[in-house]
Amino acid sequence: MQSKYKVGLMRINLVVAAGLAAGLALASENLPDALLLGLATAWLGVTATQVELSHRHPATIPWQLLPGLLLAALLWVSPERHLTWLWAWAILLMLPQPRWILGFHTLLAATSWWSLRDLLGLEQWGLAGLLLAGLMLLGLSRSLALQALRRRIRHRARLVPGMALWPGHQLHHDVQQERHRARQEGVHVELLLLRTSRWRLWRLAERLCDLTHRFEPCYRLDRRTLGVLLISTDADQANARRQALLASLDRRSRARVVALPRLGSLSRERRALARQTGPLEIKETAPHG
Repeated sequence: MQSKYKVGLMRINLVVAAGLAAGLALASENLPDALLLGLATAWLGVTATQVELSHRHPATIPWQLLPGLLLAALLWVSPERHLTWLWAWAILLMLPQPRWILGFHTLLAATSWWSLRDLLGLEQWGLAGLLLAGLMLLGLSRSLALQALRRRIRHRARLVPGMALWPGHQLHHDVQQERHRARQEGVHVELLLLRTSRWRLWRLAERLCDLTHRFEPCYRLDRRTLGVLLISTDADQANARRQALLASLDRRSRARVVALPRLGSLSRERRALARQTGPLEIKETAPHG
């Protein structure tokens, strides 16, 4: 399923939840309770409008703290009316949030459960605590799994949508694949590194992606360095393509070329490019490191 359909379904769920919270606020006879439900309605409604942008603009810390504070306040102000909302803590832990906020929400959940000891009997209170702990562990495990996935795609999400530009860590993996393909198929593969100023980097990246083939991935290595794996049938074709490519790019950038089968240390080549004084250096051999 495409992400846009998942976003649409989540937005519908948030709008429905906002409507239910608004209905509870209107039916409430307790002013603090109504105000808290009104804030919850506003939070759900605004979140529904912003959910599609969450992958590019992650929620700020106050925005992540607000639902936990609202839930805890509702359980403290009107526990007899919102008792079933105790189980919402397990769902809340699944939201994208820093680990210290996970700990804060866990503390709020434990405090909320502890405050119910007078409302529930001892057996029911203890059983509710065990069930809540189990559900929260499930929610926490899901949250940690999502955080690991989010870390893997974070760098890719920061790049320009629609541009065939990959994060730098992907280059380390692709170098091994292309090195193997060069040996198996007898093609000539070379790594072209480009270094420019920070304010020219994205313009250069867009131009680089336009001038290379679809099967030649481009990479953003840092705020000033780009890389591309150029694939040609032989060294002569590679030389002709490289000259035409560099002639079409910003001449104020520095370039370094290394034949991939002989590439040693990628980090060493990047450091050499940073120290390079000339506009172009072609290195057909590289020390192994």
